[in-house]
Amino acid sequence: MISVETALEKILALATVTEVETAPLADAAGRVLAQDVAARRDQPPFPSSAMDGYALRAAEAAVGARFDVVGTSAAGHGFAGTVGPGQAVRIFTGAPVPDGADRVVIQEDVTRDGDRITLSDTLGGGPHVRPLGVDFRTGDTVAAPRLLRPEDVALLAAMNIPEIPVRRRPVVALIATGDELVMPGETPAPDQIIASNSFGLKAMLEAAGAEARLLPIARDNAASLKTAFALAEEADLIVTIGGASVGDHDLVAPVAEELGLERAFYKVAMRPGKPLMAGRLGGAAMLGLPGNPVSAMVCGQLFMLPLVRAMMGLPHSPAPRRSRPLEADIGPNGPREHYMRARLTETGIAAFDSQDSSLLTVLAEADALLVRPPGDGARKAGTLVDYIAL
Repeated sequence: MISVETALEKILALATVTEVETAPLADAAGRVLAQDVAARRDQPPFPSSAMDGYALRAAEAAVGARFDVVGTSAAGHGFAGTVGPGQAVRIFTGAPVPDGADRVVIQEDVTRDGDRITLSDTLGGGPHVRPLGVDFRTGDTVAAPRLLRPEDVALLAAMNIPEIPVRRRPVVALIATGDELVMPGETPAPDQIIASNSFGLKAMLEAAGAEARLLPIARDNAASLKTAFALAEEADLIVTIGGASVGDHDLVAPVAEELGLERAFYKVAMRPGKPLMAGRLGGAAMLGLPGNPVSAMVCGQLFMLPLVRAMMGLPHSPAPRRSRPLEADIGPNGPREHYMRARLTETGIAAFDSQDSSLLTVLAEADALLVRPPGDGARKAGTLVDYIAL
């Protein structure tokens, strides 16, 4: 068995970065920006008001000062003239500040009588003017690579960029294996269960920006597995679920090797997830995940997601770890790195009592994986431990 760190290095070495394509900005969220893009305009493109009030000359702003209101400046409808001495323009938030004015007095600090205003004795600060280009200037760039969030999309839209260069979404083929599996909604036989892992992994992949394809369940025979692999030929990554161990019905490895699999490793010193396999099959990377539900999902977090990120041109890195104090004592760990399902609390982290790798209810309640190093001794409550947020 190899370490988790070594396994991840070997898996990331399988990554082939996808090519660049152009996507409309409306479809950009969750995509990876492949090349730097530059703003096509200043924002704001003019000095603009930060408040509703009156635009006037700052040098004339004093308690009791009076001004003639000579016009209005609203968003999309600026005042075309120039503000002269003793003059003011009614202005609204986001509207252009007229020529000649360099301060906005908020409407609460003004008394108006017809077309005359008087500044009150509660005259506040200012200038309540957003300078031209205070947000960004023409030519300012959004740097690649970058996984685009909704906030990034809003910024690119404000920069007047209608389409962007992005990495093609990696296509991931998911192959659940086993005679015991049926699809959700079907009626299982007494000795069958519902296929769940592939649906959880699909959701995980799509949240990360990949295109996940659920293939038909592969049965425990070579012909069915070969059919499934043939259906996955166009994929960038093939993920099998189950059948990767050494039992009589675990046929994924021998069938994949018959089809040309160049195996990078088999078995990792971790809990859950020891029977993990990786390699290259034709033009695709391949991961053979364990069949236990929790094992498959944990290995998806630790290995599949970093591989997908690398395929999208994002920096290679393991899942980030943080530290938090234990809520309760925990016993010693065994020889394998253990990823314990845990719950974050206001003051620390608490591992669930049951760590059985078949319990999806525990995983669904968990929001963290508490990481125990190999051979880690017993830990007392209050001790800092590492965890990975889910």
